[in-house]
Amino acid sequence: MILIEETEMAMNPEQKVVSKVLVLDTDPVSMEQTKIFCEEHGLIGLKVQPDNVMFVLKSNVDLGGVLIAENFGRKALGGIAMGRKINQVRPELPIFLRRESSHALDDLSERDRRPFRAAYTLQDMSFLKAALDESIFSLDFPQILLRGVSEMTKAALESQFIDMSAETETPYMVRDQLIYGELFTMIPIDSSWCRGYMMLQTEERGLVDLVKADRTHIVASAADDFRSLNSILGEITNLIWGAFKNRFMSVQGPGLSQSQVPIVVNHLHRYISFGSSNPQLCFKYTMTDRTDTLAKPLVVYQKFVFNLSWSPENFSENAVSVTELVASGELELF
Repeated sequence: MILIEETEMAMNPEQKVVSKVLVLDTDPVSMEQTKIFCEEHGLIGLKVQPDNVMFVLKSNVDLGGVLIAENFGRKALGGIAMGRKINQVRPELPIFLRRESSHALDDLSERDRRPFRAAYTLQDMSFLKAALDESIFSLDFPQILLRGVSEMTKAALESQFIDMSAETETPYMVRDQLIYGELFTMIPIDSSWCRGYMMLQTEERGLVDLVKADRTHIVASAADDFRSLNSILGEITNLIWGAFKNRFMSVQGPGLSQSQVPIVVNHLHRYISFGSSNPQLCFKYTMTDRTDTLAKPLVVYQKFVFNLSWSPENFSENAVSVTELVASGELELF
């Protein structure tokens, strides 16, 4: 039995995004203080039984980082040994080492300190805060952008699923590069203030069940044709991209850099790399049936990676006139 516990999260109204971190600690005092720290700094802490750490890390649990005690598992230097293992399995995840009396790593050998992004102590957690800001919360997302993405995606999802509602969770940051499910779409986003990609990811089985239950605009007999399933997610992607372009993307000026980097996909390990160390902005949507409370919900993950350009200081929301809204079908005249 795998046990993962999520700490209670009291949302800070000024916190724009959150991030999930795995907390590997067995000291009750430290756990309580870490829980308070997480609540105050936009972190959702997840704890797991020591014997199941590697199983969880090899799964599709998306994370922003790992907090680990130097004596994890009540073993001297147990956290350092575990840090090396975590770094081998998930090298993209920043690992923060809690030490008893030193917030430095200089006294460790190069091999031992290599997996860790930073060290901190319970006596002064400002070192952890600074490391988190640099490693996880390094990108600042305008509140209008976060709210707008959630609104337009909810509208697109509900337009393609019949009698279903889209519930949205607080957006969060991840450092890992895992792909959720079997269905995956990706579309470039290219504007004067950002360049990167938007992705949608979901499980095929859940979508098949919804087609068979007549909860989509695809005929039920086409449920076993993967091309029909692809078209559903493709249409949702196009709807979101069109709304995003109309609301947030201005006309590009001349001379904008068009550099590219290779995108690497490993289907066996459900892994994708955009050649950048930037964290991904994630939204989780749960589609629930309005008429059948026993129906299994469909989970859709939406991820943004701005791996080519990110200039939030140039961000602006396009002013849309009534004429444009009527032309696009968003408004109708009596």
